Order: sequence, then structure tokens, then C-alpha cells
Amino acid sequence: MDQLPHVEPEEAARLAESEGAVLLDVREQEEWDAGHAPAARHLPMSTISGRAEEIPTDRLIVCVCRSGGRSAAVTEALVNGGWKAANLAGGMQAWEAAGLPVVDDRGQPGQVA
Repeated sequence: MDQLPHVEPEEAARLAESEGAVLLDVREQEEWDAGHAPAARHLPMSTISGRAEEIPTDRLIVCVCRSGGRSAAVTEALVNGGWKAANLAGGMQAWEAAGLPVVDDRGQPGQVA
């Protein structure tokens, strides 16, 4: 795929809040527990092939990882599978750098691991 669809952190937050886009965090459990976007859903990349039916097909899926690499691979697979998907440019590192909220597994302020 020549140009993978992507969105910047502020746009991803707006799309999730106002248009129902799904922030799909594909990082591993320890990374999720340390810090994630409050509205995100967690589905580790290593489990997606067996759990694809859990990913909505009726709205935009914004794939998220730490820096954008793993989520780019998931975005490409989803787009190729017929989903409307985009990669979060810069991942959770860019999300946090943009001043957007990060919470831990208890809903308290978290950090990107």
C-alpha cells in the first residue's frame, strides 16, 4: 500500500468523541496497563487474527501503538480486509506529546510505556 491512511492525535481524539471512531490500541497488556487513551479499546496485535469479529465494521478504526509501527501493520491488514481504518501518526508517544489524556489500567493518570 503506497499511502496508508493516517490521522494526527488531535484529529483522532475528535473523531472518537464526535463521530464514534474506535481507537484500537494494539499494544501488549503491560503497555496498555501503564497508559492508554481513555476511550481506547484494547486488542493486542498478537490476538487480532483470531478476534477480528470484535472489530466494528460500521465506523472508522484508528489503530494505535507506541510509535506507529505496529499499528501501521494492523491498519494495512484492516484496510485490505475491508475495514475503514487509519493509523495514529506517531502512536501514543505523539498522543501524549500533544497533551491528550493518558490513563493507566485503574483510570488514573498514566504514562506511555
